Amino acid sequence: MAAPLHTLPAHRLAALIRARKVGSLELLDHFLARIASYDGALKSVCVLDTDRARKRARAADRALSKGERRGPLHGLPMTVKESFDVAGLPTTWGRPNLKGNVPATNARAVQCLLDAGAVIFGKTNVPALLADWQTFNPLYGTTCNPWDPSRGPGGSSGGAASALAAGLTGLELGSDIGASIRNPAHFCGVYGHKPTRGVASAEGQTLPPFITDNDIAVIGPLARSARDLEIALQLMAVPDAIDARGVRIALPRPKPRAWRQWRVAVMDTADTAPVDAAVREGIGRVAGFLRRRGAKVSHTARPAIDRHEAHRVYVLLLRAATSRNQSDADFARNLEKARRLPRDATGYAAWMLQANTLHHREWHQLNEARHHMRLAWEAFFRDWDVLLCPAAATTAFPHNQAGERWERMVMVDGTPQPSTTALFWAGFSGMAGLPSTVIPAGLAADGLPTGVQIVGPQYGDLTTLALACALETDFGGFQPPPAYA
Repeated sequence: MAAPLHTLPAHRLAALIRARKVGSLELLDHFLARIASYDGALKSVCVLDTDRARKRARAADRALSKGERRGPLHGLPMTVKESFDVAGLPTTWGRPNLKGNVPATNARAVQCLLDAGAVIFGKTNVPALLADWQTFNPLYGTTCNPWDPSRGPGGSSGGAASALAAGLTGLELGSDIGASIRNPAHFCGVYGHKPTRGVASAEGQTLPPFITDNDIAVIGPLARSARDLEIALQLMAVPDAIDARGVRIALPRPKPRAWRQWRVAVMDTADTAPVDAAVREGIGRVAGFLRRRGAKVSHTARPAIDRHEAHRVYVLLLRAATSRNQSDADFARNLEKARRLPRDATGYAAWMLQANTLHHREWHQLNEARHHMRLAWEAFFRDWDVLLCPAAATTAFPHNQAGERWERMVMVDGTPQPSTTALFWAGFSGMAGLPSTVIPAGLAADGLPTGVQIVGPQYGDLTTLALACALETDFGGFQPPPAYA
C-alpha cells in the first residue's frame, strides 16, 4: 500500500507534483483538511493564508501544464515559523503588543523558498519571544506533541515540529539559538538542521523593532527527511542583500564514503548535564549500527574543552545576546539585583542576571573564551568526522508553565533536573557556530521518539547531512505518530 501523502518527505511530494501525479492545489487542500480535523487539539499552525496559497497552487499547476517549473519546490505546500516575516501576515513572536505588526516584505529565507516554487500557506506556533523549550503564548495558546498531547513539542520551533510529525505541512523553516530547531526535532521524531552560523541570512527574522540578528542565532529547516534538509539548506544558503554583492556561500561537499570510512565520536551524557537512559539508548542504537557497519566509533574522544566552563560561557553569551529585549525599567531593576549577587554566585539564574547587565569588557572576555573553544573543536575534527550527542536530556516532557524556566524540573533517570540544564547540549557546539543535524533514533520504551544530534566542523553542514541521509536509508527514518498516520 502506498504511504499516505501527509507522511511523505518534501522531495517526494515535489516529485509527485512535477510528474503531475498529484496537483499542488490538491495537496494544499489535503493539508488544510488535516489541519481542520486535527489542529484544534494540537494548535501547531497558528496563522493560515488560505486564499493566497490557493492562488499560488493553481498558478503552479497551470505552469506545469505548460512545461514550466520554478524550482525544486515547485508547488510544494509548506509553512514557516511564526517569527519569520511573510508579507501580509502578522509577525508577533507570541507577543500581544505585536498583533498589529504586519510586514510588507518577506524574510530573505522565505523569499528563497518562494523563488524555488514553494507555496507557503501559513505559520506555526512559538513560545513568547521564542524563549522556551515549550511552545505557548497568550495569543495562540499551547501547542501539543502529536505523540502525546499531554507533553510539549519542544521550542521554540515547536509548532513547526508538531505540524510536520502530524502531517499538517510539507516542509518547515525554523530558527535556533538554544536548540530551538534541534530539541523540537528530537521531541517530535522529525529531522532538523542547525546550520553553521552565517550560512543562511536571518534578515526578516528578528524581534521588532530590531533589525540585527542575535549572536549565536541561526535559521534552518525542519522536515520528515534528511534529504529535504539538504535541499532546503542549499536554497537558503545566501547572505543578506547587502553582503550578497560580494559574498557567496559555497559549502564543501564531502566525497562519498563507505560506512567503514566514517570516524564517529559519541558523547551520550556529561556530568555537566546528565542525560536520561531513554535518550542514551537512542544514541546507542545509532552508534551500535555504525560500529556494526564498520565505522570507527569512539565513546571517549572529546574536544579539549572544559565542559563546565563551556556551559557557563554559553549561558552568559546567550543571555547577553537576548538582553536587548529588556525594557529600560527591567534593565534598571536587573542592575540593582546584580549588584546584590554574591561574587561567587553560579547557576543559570545568577548567570542570566549577570549577562543581562554585562559590561562590554566582560563580553569580550567571554568571546575570547568562546574562540579558544572554537579552535579546540577545529583540532578535534582533524581526527573525527562528527560527534554524536543528545539534543536534549529527556524525551518530550509534560506541559509545565508554572514559574520560571530554571524552576521547572524534568526527570532524568528519576532525579529532578532544572529544564535549563539541558541547554548545555545546545551551547556546547552552538556557541562556536558549528552545524548540527538532528535525526530520529527510534522510540523509547514508553513510545516517545528519541533523536541524536550529529555535530560537524564549521562549514561541515553537508558532512552531517550526508551521514543523516545515509542513516535514513540504512538505519531508519521518520515514522508518523500512530494517531496521525
